[in-house]
Amino acid sequence: MSAHAQSDAMAPNANRLLWAGFMAILAAGVGFAIRGGILDNWGGEFGFTAGELGTIGGMGFTGFCFGIVVGGVIADKIGYGKLVIAAFLLHMLSALVTFGATPGMDKAAAGNFLFWGTFLFAIANGTLEAVANPLVATLFPQKRTHYLNILHASWPAGLVLGGAAGWVLDDQLKWDWRAQFALFLVPTLIYGLMFLGQRMPKSEASEKGLSLGDMFKDVGLLGGLVVCYLLALFFSTLFEPIFKDIPQLSAYPNLASYVGYGIGGALLVAVGVMTRFSPGSFLLFVLFIAHALVGAVELGTDGWIQNITGNILSSPESKILFVFTSMVMFALRFCADFIEKKLGFSPVGILLTCAVLACIGLNLTSLVDSFFMAILALTVYGIGKTFFWPTMLAVASDRFPRTGAIAISIMGGIGMMSAGLIGSPGLGYCKDRFAGEALKAKAPSLFEQYKAEQPTRFLFLPEATGLDGKKLGDVQQKLTKARDELAKAGNTDPKAALERLSADERTVLDASIAGDRKTLVVDSAIPATMAVIYLLLMVYFKSIGGYRAVKIDEVHSGTDLGTAES
Repeated sequence: MSAHAQSDAMAPNANRLLWAGFMAILAAGVGFAIRGGILDNWGGEFGFTAGELGTIGGMGFTGFCFGIVVGGVIADKIGYGKLVIAAFLLHMLSALVTFGATPGMDKAAAGNFLFWGTFLFAIANGTLEAVANPLVATLFPQKRTHYLNILHASWPAGLVLGGAAGWVLDDQLKWDWRAQFALFLVPTLIYGLMFLGQRMPKSEASEKGLSLGDMFKDVGLLGGLVVCYLLALFFSTLFEPIFKDIPQLSAYPNLASYVGYGIGGALLVAVGVMTRFSPGSFLLFVLFIAHALVGAVELGTDGWIQNITGNILSSPESKILFVFTSMVMFALRFCADFIEKKLGFSPVGILLTCAVLACIGLNLTSLVDSFFMAILALTVYGIGKTFFWPTMLAVASDRFPRTGAIAISIMGGIGMMSAGLIGSPGLGYCKDRFAGEALKAKAPSLFEQYKAEQPTRFLFLPEATGLDGKKLGDVQQKLTKARDELAKAGNTDPKAALERLSADERTVLDASIAGDRKTLVVDSAIPATMAVIYLLLMVYFKSIGGYRAVKIDEVHSGTDLGTAES
């Protein structure tokens, strides 16, 4: 850390703690990127549909919520060090469970191993962010946007390393997916050593001696409503397959939803009791809603983007594109201070600009038909998604110091749960629905041959019948083999490989690609909605004299929009 950066810090070991947090989130990024690149391996080996893969991938987000929310609530009470130890052990356990999905295993059994392995991995990631986010916000109170963006530059760095490893080890060397996934254990060991023996400061709220109820007051019933709704969805999703396997309960198809919403309602009442039924800050409620959309569009899309672009172009090209856009993200996250101080953007202005670019980028990506065009489209999208997550955390930390680690931890949990419950399965649903509809419209008899055995469901939307993952994977593998053989012969014309497929196989691939394109267009509606929210927030802050960070001593006990304005 430079002398100037050290002067911004509140502790002598801030440098080591910042980079230990960096390495911890990098481990999560490596695992996430590799998992995104081996979705096709899982589909081909075990026969999962896009919807089923979306549900498994979704556990990489929803489990995160439990780690970050629980960790954020207890962080200042038990200390950050104990949370780091718990996260380290959970990372190790997640690898063992994931590797339990062995060759030849039936789909249901393999799905259970992958589901719970991904869930444990996510809990570990969430626990680490419950440490890293408030830690960096506390260490660098004058430049939270800048240093939180540096901390979260580790995420795209992990995506670069994981994506590059997937490109080399999967597409070039044909390594087994288990060996690829094990690579995330390397940065896991490093962050464990970097945190070892370090003293960590407490948040401003904890130093002031605020009780847990006081820290929760700005969250209140409004903020609790957002997180408890997502928890209700999670428990509904969790209990549905369990109840189906119990004969006495299988006759009640909505029982899982009733139980899930019952748990969510009980948790909301608990928040009310804890805060003496404080309504909470409406501004924080809006930030929670916006961050739910951030999780859905950023992480939900990231979980599928390699699969989508690989289907439109090729698997090696998709990994190159993923690595490239992640490198753009990594570099730009070191520029937040320049954008804020030199170019004059407020944090909310940065968020508004990013939302507009993300919307444009997704629509451009839906039109790609060449590698060059994909580079341009995904660069726009990559720039757009760069500052969402860390800047949202900085805004919450700036405006709500009384919440300590709680508000930003809950915000992170909301983002991840939204990605897991809405973003990832929602995109899987769209892929299944639009690909199935495209094939059915063009070749009904072929659709009957290639359709999945089970329909895909998502929230309140009608059931969708997608394409069988194993049958589609066989066609894609045949195309990949043809490309490899032609490339060895010096022929890189993509049309030549397609000509080696039958007319029916080309029709199936065309339908799958059409489904991907339409999915990206639907996905772009999320950042469009975010842009409207950020524009309204800019108007609000302008009406109160402009955006600024506030101190805990400025916060009064009212429950107006921002809690800090007198």
